[in-house]
Amino acid sequence: MSAFTAPGVYAEIADLVACYADDDHPESAIDGLFLTRRCSPSGRLHVDQRPSFWLVAGGRKCLTVGDEELHYGVGDCLLVALDLPATARIVEASEAAPHLCVGVAINPARLAELIGRLPDQATAAPSGLRGVAVNPASPELLDATLRLLRLLERPADVAAMAPLIEQEILYRLLSGPHGARLLHIAMADGQGHRVTRAVAWLRAHFAEPLRIEALADHVGMSESSLHHHFKAVTNMTPMQYQKQLRLYEARRLMLAENMDVGTAGYSVGYQSPSQFSREYRRLYGLSPARDLEALRAPLAAE
Repeated sequence: MSAFTAPGVYAEIADLVACYADDDHPESAIDGLFLTRRCSPSGRLHVDQRPSFWLVAGGRKCLTVGDEELHYGVGDCLLVALDLPATARIVEASEAAPHLCVGVAINPARLAELIGRLPDQATAAPSGLRGVAVNPASPELLDATLRLLRLLERPADVAAMAPLIEQEILYRLLSGPHGARLLHIAMADGQGHRVTRAVAWLRAHFAEPLRIEALADHVGMSESSLHHHFKAVTNMTPMQYQKQLRLYEARRLMLAENMDVGTAGYSVGYQSPSQFSREYRRLYGLSPARDLEALRAPLAAE
């Protein structure tokens, strides 16, 4: 496909996303395919990014990981190579020109199987690469994504065709500008993969006291090496990563389960209510009580 056809491809992608997106649920009828549509800019929302890629077909968005902001719009592809807590906000969206986005989950097992079939020279990746990045979407990636979306119009073809197109999408990611990042995270003998294991441990034990020495020993790294490579990949220290997980879960408990501020902070590992409130305000810009009031206001107005 020629780059000259890209405007038409984006128009069709946008039409399909607009047609099949559910404003309340990003999941689609195809497992691992996510569609989002928003008609107005938003404030900062905490998002739990999992390995995936996201293609914008309308509007613009900003993702903040640690202290790094990534802005992306039509023509851009966001790759998330490992689990990352982040905050996101929609920058450009309206009723006439909504923000439209399509995402595809990256299955680590299928990615590893595909990497195993690549030539050796294609699986060499430099270390120290960030686990999230924005790059222009290639025509080949656009074409494969469009064909996956078209399956929504042909449900009978999904079971047979979706896995094949998903494999092609993984190959297009590996052979494009995002490839080195995916390889850095996925190669079992690399430092990036050890960071992924550290991330998995932190997610499973985020409410427990963090001992860097024990975490480093768990993933087979020295403390200094863990700190260096973890920060390089996630743009956060292990402690900062744990803190974001704790605050995200506390916010969910208060909003979705009506848990009071003190109980929510204690449930995610905070022993000091004042420290919980201070760190919550630093991340979300408001105290827990004020933040919940602001989040619930639109719901009360409906």
